[in-house]
Amino acid sequence: MALRLWASSAANALKISSSGARAAAPAYSISRYFSTVIDGLKYTSSHEWVKNDGSVATIGISDHAQGHLGEVVFVELPETGTKVSQGGAFGNVESVKATSDVNSPISGEVVEVNSKLSETPGLVHSSPYEEGWMIKVKPSSPAELEGLLDSAKYTKHCEEEDAH
Repeated sequence: MALRLWASSAANALKISSSGARAAAPAYSISRYFSTVIDGLKYTSSHEWVKNDGSVATIGISDHAQGHLGEVVFVELPETGTKVSQGGAFGNVESVKATSDVNSPISGEVVEVNSKLSETPGLVHSSPYEEGWMIKVKPSSPAELEGLLDSAKYTKHCEEEDAH
């Protein structure tokens, strides 16, 4: 079953026929390309996620984004105390394929930076929602969270983006 699911997803991603294989899309937090999308997080169309824990919000890049980046070799993050603006770049991720800006989903002040990423940037790839988080921000406009995508809308966004 797992092999058939993998083959079907690979065929979909490569846009080739997979006759005989049924496309099985789980109903819980996983897109058809195996990118994990976590319920309860908010997402941007540029593939950053934010987890609001009240007075502090944790930010990173999505599994979908890291999957397209490939192996991450360097992460540049801001200093604690830096002000970030919604949609503005706060750092970048360098992979074997390219260097990409990372944008903040919300405005606020950086209160913590994941220092593990300077030693082990691959955590962004291996654990994007847990060990690979990037910054923690004290939100200045918590209402900005309402304009972000929930898991269902983000999954749909990724599927539509990958279809083109």
